[in-house]
Amino acid sequence: MSTLANLQSHIPCIEFGSYPVRFGNAVHPLVDSAPTFRRICEAIEAAQYSVWFTVTFMAPDFQMPDGRGTILDVLDRAAARGLDARVIFWRPNPESDGYGQAFAGSKEDHELLAARGSRFRARWDRAYGYYCQHQKIWLIDAGHPSETAFVGGINPTFKTFEPGHIGENERHDIYVEVTGPSATDVHHNFVQRWNEASERIEADGVWGHTGDDELPFPTHVSVPRGNTPVQIQRNIYEGRLHNDYPTPEGQPFPIAAGEHSVSEQYLQAIDAARRSIYIENQAIPIREVAARLEEALKRGVDIVLLVPADPEEHVKAARRNPERKGFFAHIEALGKYENFTMAGIAGPDGQGGRSNIYVHAKVMLVDDAWMTIGSCNLHSNSFFGHSEMNAAIWDEELTRAFRRRLLSEHLGQDTGHLDDRVALQLYREIAHNNRQRMERGDFNWQGLAFRLEPTTYGE
Repeated sequence: MSTLANLQSHIPCIEFGSYPVRFGNAVHPLVDSAPTFRRICEAIEAAQYSVWFTVTFMAPDFQMPDGRGTILDVLDRAAARGLDARVIFWRPNPESDGYGQAFAGSKEDHELLAARGSRFRARWDRAYGYYCQHQKIWLIDAGHPSETAFVGGINPTFKTFEPGHIGENERHDIYVEVTGPSATDVHHNFVQRWNEASERIEADGVWGHTGDDELPFPTHVSVPRGNTPVQIQRNIYEGRLHNDYPTPEGQPFPIAAGEHSVSEQYLQAIDAARRSIYIENQAIPIREVAARLEEALKRGVDIVLLVPADPEEHVKAARRNPERKGFFAHIEALGKYENFTMAGIAGPDGQGGRSNIYVHAKVMLVDDAWMTIGSCNLHSNSFFGHSEMNAAIWDEELTRAFRRRLLSEHLGQDTGHLDDRVALQLYREIAHNNRQRMERGDFNWQGLAFRLEPTTYGE
């Protein structure tokens, strides 16, 4: 595996995981669903060989941007062009049934595919117990010079978001496009999961092929396309995968015992932070993360945590449960530090008020030097049970530019002339001022961000 010395960074990489740090990548963060799916569709339309996709939640009628139709339409067109089009769908267990909108391979789902005449290949894959297969990746032209990977957290279930156009059920979310050597590891992951998909031997567990259709593992590393070091990282529950065939130029990893390189990277990066931590996440941090964040606050690190202003129902239920008081105590402790800000975002609703925008992103930036983008939330399911994939990225120029881009959307102000710490202090000031305006019934804000109270979050 690559070492910290190779990276010349104070943010450590994962030394024991499925995939090494690879140099020579081109990396392009993608913000919000409409721009993201537009770029993915462009890559699919330019594909010459293959389109591979893993998905957790999917609405069959979800519309891709610019009149491209549904995801099934996009896949059908790719297959009709002769491309190798494949999908791994998550199949819920009884314990996880009803957790989001899954295309679970029901009788009705198979009838829909048959009525469409769909010719792409699909497999369904279960997770352990009430967990889910939470990876959200697209891989175009796997193993070829035109190979392109997309890693992130956007579910094709809600209408696409266009910056500047805020409406009901809008979401803020992130993907990242990676081309170059690290795309090889996204390729390896897909092959590993395809070949061991749990339902491949079930009559209703495949579509468009038989269960003995195995993919070969990649044999070479994709050529360099840029200058950015990237490490593809995963969380995989024990016993879900068994073949430890290594990625090219990598080492065999005992995957049957599970892997938690995303979780480990989050903690190591927080521990290494010297100046700033900026987090966007669907979940408030679990105890293991909150404790590390508090230690960073004690070191003087500035921290902004962007979460949904309207928490999910399970968070509200936990807040009402006296037995979960300890969970919220760790979040409330963070709020006692002057250098900590917890915020939500809300856009104009067209009627003189504000509509909260659901934060579904899974992103962390540290010291304007490193960032992670992917599917992993900061809750216990993602850390310990779901399958997840993130791309960890060591690139100061790219991280600064991405911080500038995100804060411009949330603050309505360019922070390109500010360093990371001053930028987060400005975030704190604007979010505080917008909160005060909101409490006065004044929705003429600067930007979208407003302060949330850790002591009352979820009530």
